[in-house]
Amino acid sequence: MPSSRRHGRNAQIYLGLTTGAAAVPLPFQAAWSINKASDRDEVTAFGDANKVYVGGLPDASGDFSGFLDAGTSQTYVAASDGLPRNMYLYWDAVNDPSSYFYGTVLCDFSADGAVSGPVNFKATWAAAGPVVRYTQWGGIGT
Repeated sequence: MPSSRRHGRNAQIYLGLTTGAAAVPLPFQAAWSINKASDRDEVTAFGDANKVYVGGLPDASGDFSGFLDAGTSQTYVAASDGLPRNMYLYWDAVNDPSSYFYGTVLCDFSADGAVSGPVNFKATWAAAGPVVRYTQWGGIGT
């Protein structure tokens, strides 16, 4: 089993060019995040010692960002047509290529630039279906 600690330099994000298409690598990405949370509804009743909650549906969202590449438009097109894309997020594609998050997502797109820096892009995504974690050591959901 490989070390569980990872450096971020070997991450890789794949995104489908069109809805239903195989995901392909995004060029020049530099950061990513994933957020998993579940709805919680309060069900505190008289006499409870503290607040009590029940869990609801899980959610998945996140973002990835880097440097804008005028030759590709995966995230821009995904935001423009509003259709879901296949996404794979490898936290270490070099040393642990069999471990990743994957699912179908809807993307938003933004870009920024300044006289003193590069032109950047950012894609914020939300689940359009299940987004799960897969590891070669533990399978789906570990």
